[in-house]
Amino acid sequence: MSSSHQWRPHLLPPIEEEEEEEELEFDLPGRAALGKPLSDRPPWEKALVGKIRAMSAAERSLALEAVQGHSQLGTEEGTSGASVQELLVSLNLDLEQPLEETFLFHVYGLLLRECAGADLVRRHLASLLELSASSSWQWKGIALAIGIASASHMEVVWAMLDHLGSTSFPRAAFLSPDTQQPEPSLHWTWVSSLSLLCYGQMAAHAGPGVLPWVDNIASRMACFYLCSSDDNSLKMRFLSASIMLMQALQWEKSSQSYRFTQIPELIHCLLCILQKEPNFLATLLRQKIILVIVGLSLRPSLKPMVKSSILQTCLQSLYGLPPTEMLKGCLPPLQSVPDVTVLYQKSAKALDLLLQTFIAENKSMDEVCFLLQHTEPWLQSDESHERRRAVQSILLFLQHVVDSVELTEEATPSTLGRQIGLLLLLCRDKDKVTSSHSCQCVCSFLQLLMQQKGSKELMYLKKMKNAEARACRGLEPKFCPLVKVLNRTLTVAQHTQLILTLLHGLCGHSALRCDLASQLLLMIFENNGVRQEQVIEVLQGLLQELPHITFKYVLQTVTQMVRVLGAQHTQETVEVMLSLCHPAERQVMSLWKALGTNKQTARKVVTLLYMKLKLRPPKELIRLSERVQLTSLLALNTLYELLYLWEYRAAVRWAFAGILLGLLTQLHYLFELGVVEGLADYQEDVLDMTPTGPCRTCLEALKGLFWTTDYWEVFAYLKLLRGWELFEHLGTFTEGVTLLARAMAHHDCEVEAVLGQAVISLKSSEERDNIVAILILTEFLSSRELTQYVSRKCMGNFLSLGLSSPHRLVQAMSLKGLSSLLMPPKKKVVLLQNWLAGLLDSFPRPDPKDLPGLMEVVGDILHRLGAQGAGVFSLRIAQHLLPLFEDEWEVVRGGAIFLYGSVICSGGKKYQLELKRHAFQSLVPLLFHLADSCPEVVMKTKFTFLRCAILLKWEFRKELFSKLAWGQGLGAEYDIFICMVESNFASYHQFLMQASSYLSSRDKNLKLMAMKFIGGILQDYFAELCFFLKKGDVKILRKQFEVLRREQDSISRRFCQHYLGDIVQLSKYVRR
Repeated sequence: MSSSHQWRPHLLPPIEEEEEEEELEFDLPGRAALGKPLSDRPPWEKALVGKIRAMSAAERSLALEAVQGHSQLGTEEGTSGASVQELLVSLNLDLEQPLEETFLFHVYGLLLRECAGADLVRRHLASLLELSASSSWQWKGIALAIGIASASHMEVVWAMLDHLGSTSFPRAAFLSPDTQQPEPSLHWTWVSSLSLLCYGQMAAHAGPGVLPWVDNIASRMACFYLCSSDDNSLKMRFLSASIMLMQALQWEKSSQSYRFTQIPELIHCLLCILQKEPNFLATLLRQKIILVIVGLSLRPSLKPMVKSSILQTCLQSLYGLPPTEMLKGCLPPLQSVPDVTVLYQKSAKALDLLLQTFIAENKSMDEVCFLLQHTEPWLQSDESHERRRAVQSILLFLQHVVDSVELTEEATPSTLGRQIGLLLLLCRDKDKVTSSHSCQCVCSFLQLLMQQKGSKELMYLKKMKNAEARACRGLEPKFCPLVKVLNRTLTVAQHTQLILTLLHGLCGHSALRCDLASQLLLMIFENNGVRQEQVIEVLQGLLQELPHITFKYVLQTVTQMVRVLGAQHTQETVEVMLSLCHPAERQVMSLWKALGTNKQTARKVVTLLYMKLKLRPPKELIRLSERVQLTSLLALNTLYELLYLWEYRAAVRWAFAGILLGLLTQLHYLFELGVVEGLADYQEDVLDMTPTGPCRTCLEALKGLFWTTDYWEVFAYLKLLRGWELFEHLGTFTEGVTLLARAMAHHDCEVEAVLGQAVISLKSSEERDNIVAILILTEFLSSRELTQYVSRKCMGNFLSLGLSSPHRLVQAMSLKGLSSLLMPPKKKVVLLQNWLAGLLDSFPRPDPKDLPGLMEVVGDILHRLGAQGAGVFSLRIAQHLLPLFEDEWEVVRGGAIFLYGSVICSGGKKYQLELKRHAFQSLVPLLFHLADSCPEVVMKTKFTFLRCAILLKWEFRKELFSKLAWGQGLGAEYDIFICMVESNFASYHQFLMQASSYLSSRDKNLKLMAMKFIGGILQDYFAELCFFLKKGDVKILRKQFEVLRREQDSISRRFCQHYLGDIVQLSKYVRR
């Protein structure tokens, strides 16, 4: 044959439409077939083979030469010519006409197969490979002849094909018409196409002899495909060769004993073809590839990674197609339009067969879940048709497993819970088919589980499944029993995955799906579906999904879920929420609120936090980086936030004593650790200011404990005396605790409960607990009689514990407390009252240097006497103190004002009315001294002014305290003025007359305050003054104004000019 042929397009193997559309069928557990089965040979072959075998070697050689030299071999002429008939006569064959196009190649192959000489076979094979085929049947014929010959000469054929790519004889056929230079890519395509056809025919005709060569064939096929350009002709040749290889393996029973290692490479190439398919359906290519993979996957069983790759690619190729009703519109221009619905159904059936094949290889629940996990992305797709396709495949697969597969082992894969969850979320899908099929899938899953366990609920599930198959109405009533079955049937790991999947379903954009997820979760929680060992993982999942929930009603359901979960597993819930998130986060705060809506749960939460607060490892065992992660600090931060939640008010009040002792000891512990950052630079009057460090958080929680439990008087007691500042330093910490205990005793704030907690802390082995406890106990003993709560003997026993403490402060305070117990109460009162009577005689003419000390001693005696002990002496002391308010010496002035606040509260019920009257007389002086030039006097004045308001039971006492503590400027002054005046109805004229006496004061601040006060009274209460004032009062006012008018002070003159007219008007209207 001449090698001078120039390249022509028809020299590459064309693809005929009939070949491309030929359908591949597969019937498990049978065999694959393309056209006729491999065992079907032409009817004349048997007779011809017999005659060939009867020939001598020389006769066979002549026959080969005759066929090789036949004029029609390798041409486009038919097989009915005279020369062919002569050849048939020479072979003694009488065949019916017309003959197949590849007849001569078939005969050539049979002759080569029966030849014994390898050299002769090699020479004729080279001749075959040199043919320049121009049609599809000639390419098939060449491959057919080589394939038949390989049955007896596999090694020779393999060597020839192996050498084909490196030979030069076919290259002349692939010269570029312009440059006459070889085209390497075209040459490689020619070699690849012909080799692939040959390998396929070798597999088809070599019989059992091909089995040892399967891996080599598969490897070369994969190599030729992957190393060639993306050519449609090559793709189809590769597919044809794969089909023939697969069929050969299916028909050879002895292949069962072989393990082929290169099959995954071949499957990889098939998947590459599948991935490159356009997004429309015009041929059966998808079906063929999937069915070939089905056949190849049986020899041997594939590894999980290969299966995953297969399933991902096949699912993408089918599910990713446009909706069935739109497939036809996506087709390109074609001569004949195929039935795309039928094409899709056949492709989908092949996919179903693939799944069935995989489960037949490994009949276990693990394999079921492994296969179906590849459908999960499609179950969560935003496209309705993709979800429907996935659910339909799952349903058919599960029905096959239930009806036809007996699972060989009881397995409990956790992924089953996730898959059930995804299917449950589709039970309210907008697509009714998807909705119904999803419910059936869930029932089938449970049916499989119960078949393994032999559950009695199997019949119930079958009825439910059949009901879902008949109709898709009324889904909700079925969920409750279904949830109960799930709770009982699933393992802990499966159930956890189910819940986590439903939790993830809360975050979608589909209102129906999110609502269904929330309702299902609530059902699970309410049916005690969450076990103790699940709580941590479930809550972690919830907190992870919480920021992504968009629907408010879903968030409301989530709070219900947390409330139910918290009631069932309070400790685990609290621990998880402590460790995973900061309580100040808005959405997390809603979960804490949910826990607090249940009274018992709220109490458990507060108790747990109190217990966590006591987990304080020694400083030596804590690394610097671990301090912020201490459990006690997490509990502290949470307690601080919960104090301001209305849902926890009752629980905090219930646990008040424990929380108080816990916070005090925690603050001492933090001082021990040295974490004092942010303690001094906190600005309490800035509303959006948040604590910046553990110490500040603890102190603010301590303040908040009193404020939020409506013990604001104790808070105010310390605030106005700057007592809270004592807690900012370890050196003054004990003073702060003592002052706090004194305020609590004075206002009867949880004394009995705190006393009990202090006794418990006194028994503790921790030094800080002993210190706080003994300070509180001794102060309570000094401030009030405790026998109503505990006997003196028991108290003595408790205090004796402190004597054995290694801490000197605890020893000293215990000794002080014991000394208080030694003296009988009545004797103690008499002794102190006698002492107080002697001191009162020193008040009329005291030495100014001794007066501050005298008032300090009196104050200490009043403190030790308590609220009932001073009696009549309190009234006498108050009378002595009031004139000292105006003393020029600020130490005396401030001491008198401070002691006055203690005096008015120490007379007991018998003298309370007289003390109230006296306190009323002090209001105006105290109000004016709020503007005193000495800051210490101002502080003590605020304290005493508030105590007078509390004694007189003003209505807006808490608001008054807020103004005294944080108010600034004229606005605060006016609010305090209004509070005082409005709380003392019909007393305006008395206030006015008291204030007028300060118009002649030498203290400019007091005089200015008097002007402001008088101006306010005249402006706001002029009509009332006309009714209550007397003419004598008005005359006094006019005289004072006349004096002011003559003063050189411009402020006084302006005041007089502005309000003198009001005084004149009063003289006209006052009639008494």
